Amino acid sequence: MRQKLKQWIQPGSLDTVFLLIVFALLTVGIVMMFSASYVSASYKTSSPYYYFVRQLRFAALGIVAMFVISRIRLELFDKLSKIILLGCIALLILVLIAPLKISDKEDFRRWLGIPGVLQFQPSEVAKLGLIMYCASVFSNRLKAQRKPGEQDHSVRTCLIVIGLFCGLVILERHLSGTILMLGIGAVMLVLGGVKKKWIVFVLGAAICGLLLFLMLKEKLIDLLPIKGYQKARIIAWMDKDYDPTGDRWQTNQSLYAIGSGGLFGLGLGQSKQKFLYMPEPQNDFVFAIVCEELGFVGAVVILAAFAVLIWRGFDIAMRNKDRYSALVVMGVMSHVALQVILNILVVTDTVPNTGIGLPFFSYGGSSLVILLAEMGLVLSVSRASRIRKR
Repeated sequence: MRQKLKQWIQPGSLDTVFLLIVFALLTVGIVMMFSASYVSASYKTSSPYYYFVRQLRFAALGIVAMFVISRIRLELFDKLSKIILLGCIALLILVLIAPLKISDKEDFRRWLGIPGVLQFQPSEVAKLGLIMYCASVFSNRLKAQRKPGEQDHSVRTCLIVIGLFCGLVILERHLSGTILMLGIGAVMLVLGGVKKKWIVFVLGAAICGLLLFLMLKEKLIDLLPIKGYQKARIIAWMDKDYDPTGDRWQTNQSLYAIGSGGLFGLGLGQSKQKFLYMPEPQNDFVFAIVCEELGFVGAVVILAAFAVLIWRGFDIAMRNKDRYSALVVMGVMSHVALQVILNILVVTDTVPNTGIGLPFFSYGGSSLVILLAEMGLVLSVSRASRIRKR
């Protein structure tokens, strides 16, 4: 038994450069989340440290998960890919049947757990499960003997799974999760070697669809299969004068915060917009508080840290011989990149408000724990990668 367990332990030293960047982003993220949240926490709870303490607990749990996973060979996850897939599907169905009610005012079905004890979003687990399953399908296709039509079969299999996941997540009233799931799926298809003609076709169709929507947005907005509040956010994004005290309130306060920061910011803890002007500043719009307090220079440094983290992750993947491990790491880093880009676009009013958090910075337990678990996967692969680790 001990011998069997030992074969799944990943030997070698982990990449300290990647680990240090992770800890730097996590530390700054928790500090900025606390700075953004203590006013809101004081108003809504009995303690200004409410969100801060909870985030520290999630971070501690995530760090433990990261180091444990960093010692596991990814081949184990490859062998368990179908079980992981079925587990994710079961969780996505269960949350539709028996969701944990967070607020009586919201008709969302995103949470599972026990109130006050444990709660998590199955969609966060499903994103990682999707990466692992697609990586397994494409890596196994390359290991097997290539036959005519084999690539098309792999692509069809992944497309079915992506469609199923997105369909279940959209039923949760979770548009941002669906968008991220689609983005992750598209990236995995590209990384898996889908034919270039299909990539060109999909990109062309997406560009044409976007141009058509922008030209006929007033007529097409009512045809979109989205809920009332989602439609209101799109209208508010298109019409900058639309009800500035209503659906545009949070976006407007975000822009005020970013503009107020200037070059070097107002100083840590000196934000004005977090004083109940911006709703839930510790969540999706925490980057606006970062810009207000740390300024343009601070924001650029943080984005540069994200860029280095993503580059280092891809470098680790490219220097690993195992196809499955490389695909998983590239999928994980693409997930981080997509979420950072979409969050910045939302905060700056470049795209409609979709509720996408900023990795390491936005408040959220399940998202932070899963994110650190993903970093553990990268660190596991780094142990076997031919990369200078110090």
